[in-house]
Amino acid sequence: MALSVTNSLTDEREEFEPTGEEVLVYVCGLTVSDDPHLGHARLWTHADVITRWLDYAGYDVRHVENFTDVNEKIAARVGERPEWETEADVARHYISQVIEYMRGLNLARATVYPRVSEHIPEIIDLVETLIDAGHAYEANGSVYFDVTSFNDYGVLSNQQIDDLEAQGEPDERGEKRNAADFALWKAGGVAPDAIAEHAKHDHGDDPPTGQTWESPWGEGRPGWHIECSAMSMTHLADTIDIHIGGHDLVFPHHENEIAQSEAATGQRFANYWLHTGLLETDDEKMSSSLGNFFTVEAALDEYGPNVIRTFYLSTEYGSKQTFSKEAMAEAEERWERLQRSYDAAVDACDSVDSTAKTEDSELRAAVDDTHEAFTAAMNDDFNVREAMAALRSLTKAVNRHLDDHTSYDDQFIDGDSVGPYTIPDSHTAYDYHGLKRAIETFESLGGEVFGLQFGTETDGDVGLAGDLVELLLDVREADREAGNYERADELRDSLADLGVEVQDSDDGPTFRFE
Repeated sequence: MALSVTNSLTDEREEFEPTGEEVLVYVCGLTVSDDPHLGHARLWTHADVITRWLDYAGYDVRHVENFTDVNEKIAARVGERPEWETEADVARHYISQVIEYMRGLNLARATVYPRVSEHIPEIIDLVETLIDAGHAYEANGSVYFDVTSFNDYGVLSNQQIDDLEAQGEPDERGEKRNAADFALWKAGGVAPDAIAEHAKHDHGDDPPTGQTWESPWGEGRPGWHIECSAMSMTHLADTIDIHIGGHDLVFPHHENEIAQSEAATGQRFANYWLHTGLLETDDEKMSSSLGNFFTVEAALDEYGPNVIRTFYLSTEYGSKQTFSKEAMAEAEERWERLQRSYDAAVDACDSVDSTAKTEDSELRAAVDDTHEAFTAAMNDDFNVREAMAALRSLTKAVNRHLDDHTSYDDQFIDGDSVGPYTIPDSHTAYDYHGLKRAIETFESLGGEVFGLQFGTETDGDVGLAGDLVELLLDVREADREAGNYERADELRDSLADLGVEVQDSDDGPTFRFE
C-alpha cells in the first residue's frame, strides 16, 4: 500500500509522490516568546513521527524546522529579567529551552533549525524580488504584498479577497492599497502599543523597540510571513514536498506564505500541506495567551517522554485532542503495558529456557501481522492511532506466549523438587526466534518510528518512585537483620497499600508496581 496523505491544499486524500531524490519537509516552528507547552509539543511530536516514518520507509528526508526569534512578543519581554537586555537575549533563553525539551521528548534532530535573525539578507532579497515583479510596493519605509496581484490568493483557506478583513496593525492600514495586503517589511522598530499589548511587566516611559536592520527601504524589521518563505527556500528549495504546521496557521500565515513564495518563483511552494489539530483543554485551544497551558517542562517532570508521546499517539495528527489528567492516566497505563510486555519478552528471550528449536507459530504470525497492520496504518495518512493498536496487539501475543510456556528453574535439583512444585513430565521452552522478532518489532516500530524508549528509566516520577522504593527496602532489610520483624512487616504492608508488591527471595527482596 502506497503512502497517501490528506492534502489541506486540495482537501483531498492524495498518493504521496516526492519531487526529487530527497523528501523536503518544512515545519513551522515556535515563536520563542514564552515557555513551550504541550500544544507546541503536539506539533513537534507528530512532525517527528511523520519524518521518522518517511525515513523508516526508505525516503531520504531533509527536515527543516525554524525558530522565530524576531517578534513583538519577544521584544515585549526585554528587561523582564536583568539578563534580558535585548530581544536576542530573550530569544536565546527560550530557544535553549525548546532544544532541551525536544531532546527530553526524544525528538529526532531536524536537518537544521534556522532562525529568522540569521536570514535577514535572504528576506531582503526575497522582498526585492517581489517588488521587481510587481507583487509588492513600498510605503513610508514599509513594504506590503499586493494580494490582488496574485490570482490564487485564498487557495488554501478557501477565502475570497473581497470577503477578507484587514490584515496587520491598525497603523498600517492607511499605507496599504488593499485592506488584505500584508507586511513584508516593517519600517522602524516595534510600536509602543504592540509592546504594551504583549508585555508582562511595566516598561515605564522607555519601552523596547526590538532589533532593527538596514534595508533598501530604511531601517526596519521583517514581516512574519516572509520569514518562513525565505528560510524554506534557503535550506530546501523553491518547491518543497511537505509543509507541516498547526491548523490555526492556515490563515493568514500559510496562505500568505503561498502567495509571496509562488509570486516570487512562479512555482508551487509546497505540494502537500499537512495541518495538525489543536490541543484543547476545557474546550479551548491550549495557548500561552489564554494562560491555560501545561508546560513541556512540567509534563516531562510528571509523566516522562514515553507517556507524553503515547498520549499524542492516541489521536491522528489532523484531529483535535483534549488534554486532561484522565487522558494522561490512560496514556500512562497504555505505555506501561507496552513496557511490561517488552521487558518480559527480553527476560524470556535471554533466559536458559529460550531455545532454538521451540516454535510458536501464533507468536511468529502475530509479529508478521503487526508489521503489516502498522505499515498499512502509517501509509494511511500517518494514522498513528491504528498503528498503535497494531503494536498493542503484539503485546497480547507476547503475553499469551509467556503465559502458555512455563519455565522451571533451579527449584529442581537432580530430579527432586526443592519447592512447592512437582516436576512435570516435560515442559515447553520459550520460542527464542519468535521472541527475538517481537523485541525487534517493539524497538523498530515503537522505537524508531514512534520514538518510544523501551527498557529505560525515563518516565518522570516512575523512575524516582523506583529509587524511593529501593531506599525503603534497604531500610526494611536493615530492620530484618536487626530482628525488628514487626516493623519490617509494617513497612511491607505500607508499601502494599501504596500499590507496591514486595517479594522476598534468597537473593534479596524485589518489587513491582501493581
